[in-house]
Amino acid sequence: MPVVHLLRHGHVHNPDKILYGRLPQFRLSDAGQAMAQAVADDLVARDVPVGRVIASPLQRAQETAAPIASAFELDIATEERIIEAGNDFAGRVLTKGARDFMHPRDWWKLRNPWGPSWGEPYKEQRARMWAAVKDAAAANPDSDSVMVSHQLPIWVTRCSYEGRSMVHDPRSRQCGLASLTSFVIEDGEPVSMTYREPAAYIEVPK
Repeated sequence: MPVVHLLRHGHVHNPDKILYGRLPQFRLSDAGQAMAQAVADDLVARDVPVGRVIASPLQRAQETAAPIASAFELDIATEERIIEAGNDFAGRVLTKGARDFMHPRDWWKLRNPWGPSWGEPYKEQRARMWAAVKDAAAANPDSDSVMVSHQLPIWVTRCSYEGRSMVHDPRSRQCGLASLTSFVIEDGEPVSMTYREPAAYIEVPK
């Protein structure tokens, strides 16, 4: 049965603490590069039969995919459907966490956490992610596919598989940097899921 590994990209160089969302030209930090290599090394060490490497078009995802593609002598396929979630706050400088959104000018955008009202609807993220995952499994049925995506789309995919509400506290997401959320696909549907953090030992700048 094909396995599709949803890999969150590694740590991003972002000294100005910008909510980058889909903004271009946000690259991996040195720690992020090390994370990407750690994932590649982990996949090789475990003899994971990677037959395809796919990445979101954003730079940080492409850079995370590169060591894996190199390790397995594969090209990187770009997949628009696994891009970061759209977010109306992209470009905002964040220094205080949730308190950065307490100004009255933001209240209207925060009116509906079930949507969410500040960005791409969860149901749309779920639909595009599952379509991409199932297409990847169908196109590569005899080996594993690694798809480099972003935290929120991966978490929404997992929540929908587990039957959880997609309305959540972002601090509760189990989707660490360079983590693997892996789905076994049988007859076009996910039948099991595992989670792994092969790069958790790498320290990131504060």
